[in-house]
Amino acid sequence: MKKAIYSAIIILAAITNSKAQTTNTDLSAKQRSIVRISALTGKGDLLNLKSEINAGLNSGLTINQIREAIVHLYAYAGFPRSIQGLQTLISVLDERKVKGIKDEKGKEASPINNQRSKYERGKAILEELTGVPETGSKTGYAAFAPEIEVFLKEHLFADIFERDVLTYAERELVTVSVLSSIGGVEPMLRSHLNICLNVGLSPDQLQQFVGLIKSSIGNKEAKSTQSILDEVLKNK
Repeated sequence: MKKAIYSAIIILAAITNSKAQTTNTDLSAKQRSIVRISALTGKGDLLNLKSEINAGLNSGLTINQIREAIVHLYAYAGFPRSIQGLQTLISVLDERKVKGIKDEKGKEASPINNQRSKYERGKAILEELTGVPETGSKTGYAAFAPEIEVFLKEHLFADIFERDVLTYAERELVTVSVLSSIGGVEPMLRSHLNICLNVGLSPDQLQQFVGLIKSSIGNKEAKSTQSILDEVLKNK
């Protein structure tokens, strides 16, 4: 009898734990830090960036994860913003060393052992992100300036997205954070919010993301992002 009761308790606990895992729709502390750090770097708000880098390190982000996020965002905000962000990270790390704080460096990017061309690897990654096969003839900007379509496949999606220091979901959080902070790039933000859903981020987590943009960057940027997110979710 006691054994049967004990077994029932174990099963109930397992079911409860499973439900808790499947209904957990909050961004983690690390994800929230990635959003704030990326948005502030994209905006060029270096003073508040210092505080958020400290918070990110305290939340468990490694040095290499923060560095990778700041490197990643150059593809969207440009070298000047990215380099200033990296310089700010260096400054924060120096200050923490003086205080005796030892931060985890974290793993480096794994070597790429793939015989396919960078273009083919980038194409495959883009298809995985969007869930849409890259077939048919090129149109729009890709047809007008085919070199930029090659740059996107080979550099953005192979050289950058292929690096495993950050997950696809984390890289997309970096991307939408920067696009929200710089503004005026609604079509790109819409595309990447859709990708966020494709790589496992939930609608609730994206609503939380908008709240972080509001608290980190401002009401104007958050309002614009919310409008696009509403459109994306409505069309799902």
